Amino acid sequence: PEYVWQALDVIGVDRIDHGNRALEDEDLIATIKHKGLTLTVCPLSNLKLCVVDTLENHPIRTMLRYGLNATVNSDDPAYFGGYMNDNFAALVKDTGISKDELYALACNAFEGSWLDVETRSKHLGTLKDMFV
Repeated sequence: PEYVWQALDVIGVDRIDHGNRALEDEDLIATIKHKGLTLTVCPLSNLKLCVVDTLENHPIRTMLRYGLNATVNSDDPAYFGGYMNDNFAALVKDTGISKDELYALACNAFEGSWLDVETRSKHLGTLKDMFV
């Protein structure tokens, strides 16, 4: 996780791609949470690249339990298979992820986006209507 610390301290990033290794460091988890940084997590890519051995063992749900702003993303889908919706579908199929966790992941994506406040609020309202 040293490279994640460097990204935070030297570059001052406002989001972290993947973020799986950040879970190895309690202080890093606390810093990411405190700063409200978004984690752009790519489950199918992580599986294809052997970052995880199965999706069932993917840490995205752990990220949510820590209160981190994890989101679901694709990572070069032509190479690693799976656009964003495919990643969501695989999580549902293989992890037992709950409706509340799916809602949190979707909300986190809008909260971590660069949309203006009005547009972001509109989309979050639509999500709430869909999930509640």
